[in-house]
Amino acid sequence: MPHETFQLGETVEHRGIVVTPLFPRRDPVAEYVTLDEALPRGFRVDEASDAGTVPELVVHNPTDARVLLYDGEELVGAKQDRILNVTVLVDAGAKLPIPVSCVEQGRWRRTSSAFGSGDHISHSHLRRMKAQAQAAQPLARGVAQGEVWDEVRAKQSRMGVSSATSANRDTFVAHGKRLRELEAAFMLQPGQCGAVLGLGDDLCLDAVSRPEAFAVLWPKLRAGYLLDALERLDRRATSVERVFRFVDDVAAARATRGLSAGLGDDVRLRGEGVIGSGLELDGELLQLSAFTSDDAGERAFGRIARPSRRR
Repeated sequence: MPHETFQLGETVEHRGIVVTPLFPRRDPVAEYVTLDEALPRGFRVDEASDAGTVPELVVHNPTDARVLLYDGEELVGAKQDRILNVTVLVDAGAKLPIPVSCVEQGRWRRTSSAFGSGDHISHSHLRRMKAQAQAAQPLARGVAQGEVWDEVRAKQSRMGVSSATSANRDTFVAHGKRLRELEAAFMLQPGQCGAVLGLGDDLCLDAVSRPEAFAVLWPKLRAGYLLDALERLDRRATSVERVFRFVDDVAAARATRGLSAGLGDDVRLRGEGVIGSGLELDGELLQLSAFTSDDAGERAFGRIARPSRRR
């Protein structure tokens, strides 16, 4: 799939962090805007009800544009911060529920009437853990909540972050200066629609069909990449050959398609040492995320999704 859709650019390495840009091989067909573009136009993300429920939110799209919500994108405010469990394409004029995971375990009180957009997408290791937990039931509510909470806590412990509500965004705030110092090494390239991150043996791929959408998403994705990178700066860099081999493994992975949370088909990838997910619409790949994974989602099969608890 990646070889047919994306072309790899020249790899950039800085302090052991390796990022390879991706460029589209074909012109995009489907039109959409990102969450950050849609919110000023009236797009809303709300709690599912006044009482609220942890694993589900409701989106309202009064605009005339389709809106792409990116897997792992953080939604802040309301009763507690959440992240998108899957990528969702919301039709113009639509109102629909979306599956999410909580990334702020210690708060259940409203701080805003609706959700805002976080300035980051979750770090790649958290998204890998979530993808593994969701492999068998990607739309099941609460199926990945335990893994998400565990990783948020573990990350804060490893990085020396104290958060009164165990909020994932507090980790980004605490290390904001260090993140900003690394950003300039990984600038967006004209026409870029994706990237492959290499941190030693851990690799991650993110891409969308429209370069203009990726231009909006890249600062948020980069923040998540660099948060993981802070834990292994100046170590052995991923080789270019390993990056290409990872992309080959993603291309060779078995793809299954099922219902999505909005428009299009939810795509799940499982292969030798890789796991991934994406969204297709009328045969066009709109979004793709993939990760190296020793598990490749095996433990998720046969597991019964349990409803998440607030605390």
